Amino acid sequence: MIRAIKYALLTIGLLGLSACSQPSADSGPKKAGPVQPVAQAQSKLPTIKLWTGTNEITAEIARTSKQHQMGMMYRTNMGELEGMVFIFDYPSQRSFWMKNTTVPLDIAYITPEGIIQEIHPLHPLNENAVYSQSHNIQFVLEMNQNWFSNHNVKAGMEIRTEKGGFMETFLRR
Repeated sequence: MIRAIKYALLTIGLLGLSACSQPSADSGPKKAGPVQPVAQAQSKLPTIKLWTGTNEITAEIARTSKQHQMGMMYRTNMGELEGMVFIFDYPSQRSFWMKNTTVPLDIAYITPEGIIQEIHPLHPLNENAVYSQSHNIQFVLEMNQNWFSNHNVKAGMEIRTEKGGFMETFLRR
């Protein structure tokens, strides 16, 4: 039994060493940068109509932790009047990054009452987190970069849904 365990550990160790080894000088042409695993965007999520002022948005709804983590990763585009709204269970300081996301985005941090507190640009593939200044953020809306400024949407404005305010739409129990 002990011999079998030692053999298994030795085999695992050797496999681990071979997986971590550097390619030899004569191993052929080298590719630029690390090879990224092929990944897939999450399927399109259910949508809801949102309004801020006279601007209508069709937003995908990201509710679960997995949907939050995937967000717009691996997507190649987003329509002009489309976005993604992230629903959280409670208000807190929030942070987002652009890991595996090539679509340039702007992000709006939104209070439980549906009021935009902050708008920040997010840059493709930037893995530095962009934190909200406020700790009262329960919703986040991602739109194409410059959408908010191009549509004169600013901090202090309310966003509503086709069903009413954010609280009554998303937080009904």
